[in-house]
Amino acid sequence: MPTTPLTQQNFQTVVAGNHIVLVDFWATWCGWCARFAPVFEESSEVHRDIVHATVEAEAEPALAAAGQVDRYPWLMAFREGTLVYSKAGFLPGDQLEELVQQVRWMDIYEFRRDNNLPQPTAAAPSAPTPAPAGRAGPASGPQAYGWPGLRSA
Repeated sequence: MPTTPLTQQNFQTVVAGNHIVLVDFWATWCGWCARFAPVFEESSEVHRDIVHATVEAEAEPALAAAGQVDRYPWLMAFREGTLVYSKAGFLPGDQLEELVQQVRWMDIYEFRRDNNLPQPTAAAPSAPTPAPAGRAGPASGPQAYGWPGLRSA
């Protein structure tokens, strides 16, 4: 799946309307951005269920300012409309894959609770439930199951 360009007009709709969204803020003059672009594009081909979006920061200065983006490339990850990662710097393919897996398997309810963020209007399930087909979610089984590095309860 090709990357999706974001503007001030579609940013909120794309972030709120998709389960996982990765956003690469870049600048035309940035050499590291040019190096990161093919890594990001390859991830978009591997993870077709995740929206890989780009923001040309010079063309969208209000978005960069709202995200407090001051260096490039800058990567943000959103899970169910919640910002769960925001950091500057080039990520090699293996580190981007690690980030994708962490976002995919994280417990978003725990993340929101730990960061004093509002939960969605629907009640949070008391135990992980299977995610709809094509959607990410907590792995079934004991908490120790899933991607390495996840905390157990």
